[in-house]
Amino acid sequence: MTPFGVKMRQLREEKGLNQKQMAKDLGVSAAYLSALEHGHRGVPSWQFLQRVIGYFNIIWDEAEEFQHLAAMSDTRVTVDTAELSVEATSMANTLAKEVSKLTPVDCAELEELVRLKAKKSI
Repeated sequence: MTPFGVKMRQLREEKGLNQKQMAKDLGVSAAYLSALEHGHRGVPSWQFLQRVIGYFNIIWDEAEEFQHLAAMSDTRVTVDTAELSVEATSMANTLAKEVSKLTPVDCAELEELVRLKAKKSI
């Protein structure tokens, strides 16, 4: 699952739509919507994202948050640590190897810690 897929499914279900109807309305296949919702597809195109925003009449701050969720939905992340410290390279490799063992709560706590540390270093 991806943050974007979860949110899109929530919006679709709140409107009482099935994937087939939404796909038809947006001009994509139901298989594509299913893949997005289940995290088998990563970041959607900007054009598709704009169609979804319009489809659900998402406005201003909500649209910005929706776009952020899409940007945070890359399922094949690459981290280039070539110019970073040994510690950064080690941490990135440890996370890549161990992330599947973390609970959703662990992930949320770790993400918050990283965000807080990054803000302090600015």
